[in-house]
Amino acid sequence: MSSADWAERALAAVMGRVAVTEAEVGARFPLYADPRDGKWTTTGRGSWAGGFWAGLLWLRARHTGHDADRRAAAECTARLEGWADADTATRGLILWYGTALAEGDEAAASLRDRAARACLGDLHPETGIVPWGSAFGGPRLVARVDGVPGTVPLLAETGPDGAAAAAAHLDRHLGLCLGSGGEQRPPAWQFDNGAGTWSPLDDPRPGWSRGRAWLLLAIADALLRPDVAARCSVHLVEAADRLLAQDDVATGRLVPPAEGAEPDGPADTSAAAITAVALMKLARVPGAWTDACSYRGAAILSRLAEAHLSRADDGLPAGMLLDGCYDAGKGLAVRHELVWGDFFLALGLASLDGLVDISRV
Repeated sequence: MSSADWAERALAAVMGRVAVTEAEVGARFPLYADPRDGKWTTTGRGSWAGGFWAGLLWLRARHTGHDADRRAAAECTARLEGWADADTATRGLILWYGTALAEGDEAAASLRDRAARACLGDLHPETGIVPWGSAFGGPRLVARVDGVPGTVPLLAETGPDGAAAAAAHLDRHLGLCLGSGGEQRPPAWQFDNGAGTWSPLDDPRPGWSRGRAWLLLAIADALLRPDVAARCSVHLVEAADRLLAQDDVATGRLVPPAEGAEPDGPADTSAAAITAVALMKLARVPGAWTDACSYRGAAILSRLAEAHLSRADDGLPAGMLLDGCYDAGKGLAVRHELVWGDFFLALGLASLDGLVDISRV
């Protein structure tokens, strides 16, 4: 079977799963599904992952070409409106990925622009970041790696000031979370306004595979936007190389453990899917790594499709990306289907299938 054949079949399975999920969750947002029966745990507003459900619906609309599927995606995106003005850097995850695939939809474009300008307005001048914020409780002036992906392209949409803000936001997170020698540093830091200093937080822990994947994705997005990359003080290619060297990301296990300190613990297919998309984006940045990133990204997607995607004869709904780990430290959904894992797997497969220009999402 050619690469196009297996990618097309896997994408069709994931899109079929989207239809099943839509019927189950209605107007709610899926978060993670039980690997024993495929039943979803849902949220009313989507939490930080709501944009990935909207993104999956937009992908389905492209895949099927059906007007009804496009309307369903638009209606879901409209339900994300409340996040545009929420105090959280995860607006990047929610409102970039929830709208970036909505080609030609004026309401989605307007919502994306509103969120981008709100993020730009929230830029903290002393630290140079859009703060993690207070929307989920806890201290506001926090830099977390999952507050960078999506935020970089979202800010860049607003023009030169946004590109400068995106570069500052990425620079600060890389400086805090990625050591100059490639060592693993805490993925979350809190700023003390009075002292003007940063201190590491205990959660998430160093070695969090999804944190590394999020950073790599943000670097790839910046490199694909020359207006952002030119304003970064960190050498982004070197930063990507350091991330790829951690735990042999570029050459080691295709599906990493959720926590680097626990190599025999739960794996995280969602981290693998995010990494695959990041690599496929990096492959579109001219350089010595083009072929290696392209090959590795496709190899990860192939492994996910072959070894971790449910089939009808498993006694489960087909198209579930299993073995995702929401939070190993809390023991929360450690071998489950995760909506963002499904999204990034589908996005990578859609790119291989020629359905999506991955450099634009």
